[in-house]
Amino acid sequence: MNDKYRNFRDLADHEVDGVDYRIRTRSAAATLILAPHGGGIEPGTSELAEAIAGDDHSFYLFEGLKASGNSDLHITSSNFDEPTCRAMVTQADHVVAIHGEERDDAVVFIGGLDQGCIERLSASLASAGFVIKGPDKPHLKGHTQVNVCNCGRSGAGVQLEITDGLRRTFFRALSPRAERQHTTPAFLRLVGAVREALF
Repeated sequence: MNDKYRNFRDLADHEVDGVDYRIRTRSAAATLILAPHGGGIEPGTSELAEAIAGDDHSFYLFEGLKASGNSDLHITSSNFDEPTCRAMVTQADHVVAIHGEERDDAVVFIGGLDQGCIERLSASLASAGFVIKGPDKPHLKGHTQVNVCNCGRSGAGVQLEITDGLRRTFFRALSPRAERQHTTPAFLRLVGAVREALF
């Protein structure tokens, strides 16, 4: 995907906070669950990130609110420099980023630099019946130090890329937004499996 905006300042100069996008956060603990492409950008990732955070982890959500064209709000993870997000990430000991991937196969691709957490997540998700694969495209790997998931105190985080095919099984429908309020047992199973592997 070629981003329309090169960074957050560029986006904020052209889009309206509270109309085109919004930011939701909660600071609760040293583990941060973030969805930098939430709302209508990569549908379902906000709901997953907030549920994974639960009551005991922090979360950050950047959500597209447009009726259409939310893909304009996508800023790649290595350029995602929204100030609130950066502040929360730099204060976090551990960061897990939830992303949406466009394929129809029901797969979770796990990337990032935190090998210990990747191994725990892979085992927990596989035990819960999910298909886990290593990243097969460069943008899924999450290996750059400037990727937002790797900018926490440890310098190593995790990036979960959850395909469209799998996210569709988590909700009554991926769109419109109201349909994502109705989650399925598969949604709860993935949330539980990720939470079991967290710190």
